[in-house]
Amino acid sequence: MSDDIILRVENLRKHFIVGRKGLIKREPITVKAVDGVSFNVRRGETFGIVGESGSGKSTIAYITMGMYLPTSGTITFNDRDLFGHGDRRPLDLRKEVQIVFQDPGSSLNPRRTIRQILELPLSIHQPEKDRLTEIIRLLELVDLPPEFMHKYPRQLSGGERQIVAIARALATNPSLVILDEPTSALDVSVQGKVLNLLIRLQRELNLTYMFITHDLSVMRNLASRVAIMYLGRVAEVAEAVHFFESPQHPYTQMLLSSIPVLTEAEEALRPAQIRSTGEIPSPVDLPSGCSFHTRCPQVMDHCRHIDPLMVPIDVTGSDHIVRCHLFEQANGQVSS
Repeated sequence: MSDDIILRVENLRKHFIVGRKGLIKREPITVKAVDGVSFNVRRGETFGIVGESGSGKSTIAYITMGMYLPTSGTITFNDRDLFGHGDRRPLDLRKEVQIVFQDPGSSLNPRRTIRQILELPLSIHQPEKDRLTEIIRLLELVDLPPEFMHKYPRQLSGGERQIVAIARALATNPSLVILDEPTSALDVSVQGKVLNLLIRLQRELNLTYMFITHDLSVMRNLASRVAIMYLGRVAEVAEAVHFFESPQHPYTQMLLSSIPVLTEAEEALRPAQIRSTGEIPSPVDLPSGCSFHTRCPQVMDHCRHIDPLMVPIDVTGSDHIVRCHLFEQANGQVSS
């Protein structure tokens, strides 16, 4: 594994049985939440995963954290298989990968003080005599006064609770922090403060972020590279600057064309308005072929029957891959 790759996801699948059909055979009804996803996260970067609700982006986060076991596929962190020990991940691996959830109101225990919340991860990795000093250091690191340790989550604003959640994630000195929609539950006025804090912490602590969101505007300002997901699969991966300047997949172009803009410069970069011509398929009854063909304005006949491959394209001179039949012939590849 290359030294600059901290996380490698290969052919990852997570299928959930949500019911049974039939009176006799009782065949399982399966949701393919993640279905054959592969990507790499480079050390020190912010890798953005973007998609609509139900695209599978948060499921990838929960698998990486060990909250779900994968149906198949592998995730390796610093050359180590995250699931080589089943669901009992070694302490050093649990220490190295941490997560900040979307809603701090539900992720922080309302019955514990901020000191108790921050002390819990420290109890595993720090001697008791050093914990108070470390709690004060963590609070100061995220620009909160030490006296906050005596408060309960209900006494804090939404932004302050999320900042405490960030401090808790940093308590074990992780290398990789997964950010699952960390600003979507916050007021717009607070989102910028939290994002600026995350940028500063990444620079000072040499952190790697996997940033999961549905907000492409956030990705424009934060991500190094971006992956777009649709119904459990990756549609496109590119460096952020090329992703916004030269989107290739019809779904990516549709998403970017719908972003509100404020300036003429932003308007010049936005793709022409693309209208979706159909409805999102049910995740328990996905169409054959390309899963986007029911909405794609450039659909071809074989899109309805043949699943496309992920292929590299050379329009930007960088690592840019797209899962679309429009690019397979140009790259000399053919789906089967």
